[in-house]
Amino acid sequence: MGALRLTADAVRGVFAIMPTPALDGADDPAMADTLDRAETERAVNALIADGVHAIMSTGTFGECATLTWAELRDFAEILVSTAAGRVPVLVGATTLNTRDTIARARALRDLGVDGLLLGRPMWAQCDEENLVAYYRAVAEAVPELGIMVYDNPEAFKGKISTEAYAALAGIPQVVAAKYPVFGPQFEADLNAVAGRVRLLPVDRDWCTAYELGPTDVVACWSGSASCGPLPHVELSRRLLGGDVAGARAIAGELGAASAGFFPEGSFALFSRYNIQLEKIRINAAGYIKAGPCRPPYVHCPEEYAAGARASARRFAELDAAYRARVPAAARGQR
Repeated sequence: MGALRLTADAVRGVFAIMPTPALDGADDPAMADTLDRAETERAVNALIADGVHAIMSTGTFGECATLTWAELRDFAEILVSTAAGRVPVLVGATTLNTRDTIARARALRDLGVDGLLLGRPMWAQCDEENLVAYYRAVAEAVPELGIMVYDNPEAFKGKISTEAYAALAGIPQVVAAKYPVFGPQFEADLNAVAGRVRLLPVDRDWCTAYELGPTDVVACWSGSASCGPLPHVELSRRLLGGDVAGARAIAGELGAASAGFFPEGSFALFSRYNIQLEKIRINAAGYIKAGPCRPPYVHCPEEYAAGARASARRFAELDAAYRARVPAAARGQR
């Protein structure tokens, strides 16, 4: 076994989630190769230049579920070659079964990714024993890769229990968890992993989560960083630098910019249109050209799309405001 490419100690700062840019016409199921390679390279360079601390993709709105394996492999290769070791790169390998997931994970390892953003099979809900066995099997197959557990209760038919988190923390390759829905269970889960696994709240919840464990909650995940990451990077600088009050003010700005993004304020309803709404918002913000959604996740009710576009405008304005304050030479400093 080689050394872990991504350790828990290295999980720090803003883990930006980017879409898989799609060419015009990608919403047509007859289109065989939808990957916008030039925009992928440009977007990775932009995110790194603006100071994000890691890049993740091919989760939900990275369209792991709708990319062909050839597209996902090529996308991962561009992420790795463009990042060129400047920041860690985590790529999703989730499939409907353990064997295919392991095959993808091994191929991604050979391409040079640092870690996996890994959900669990969801055709049938995994109980705790099967869930832990799945992550252990993948970890043993690719022992060099750090694993970011993807704890999305809607996508994977349930929240990971505190007991399962305690068991997952015993797998050395499980170094972090993307924690989309912050709530009362977070503190219990944080205690269960006992510093061995970094639990990452979404950017706007980071300050609240940080106060529950200042030495452990030292990273966040952010999809809205793909709308322009400068406020997110400043949030990290303030919070990890000890300016909690300043960080809380920025988190409030991020929360205000997110208002209306969840249709009717419902995460469950949002999850039905997660891919579409994220790509609508990113396209409208203009920082990354995400392109159209890949089928079958194409249609989105217009009233929901309008909320995403309004959120995009606010995020673009917020990023522009921070861009005016932070000199270009200082943006990539981590």
